[in-house]
Amino acid sequence: MDKRFWICGLAMSVATLLLGFVVHGLLLADDYAPLVGTLLRTPEDAQRLFPWMLLADVLIGFTMTWLYRFGFSEGRSTIGQGLRFGLAVALLASVPMHLIYFAVQPTPAALAVKQVVLDTIRFLLLGVLIAYLQPRRVVL
Repeated sequence: MDKRFWICGLAMSVATLLLGFVVHGLLLADDYAPLVGTLLRTPEDAQRLFPWMLLADVLIGFTMTWLYRFGFSEGRSTIGQGLRFGLAVALLASVPMHLIYFAVQPTPAALAVKQVVLDTIRFLLLGVLIAYLQPRRVVL
């Protein structure tokens, strides 16, 4: 693992934390509000467990950086590659996760749809970011 990998992984970790906050902390806040204390943790509980959220974002950031090295194709457009990679990650991780949660928890259907759509957009953006950072480049 070279210097560029670590820098890209850190940048991706910060980006997924920020985009996750925009999606789940801002855009879906009103949808989550009625579920706090029943299906979702209280703000106090969530704050106490925030280090686990950070760990999850670091895992997402570095794993996407690592996987992109294997899915990189010479000669394809940067944005096209990023969108393809982001969609693949969303279809592998985020979309199934929300569908499983919908099946096993009393999540409102409208919320589940919003989660799937917004997290797919989130991963498309992360895919484009990692494509532009291109961890396989030799120079920084």
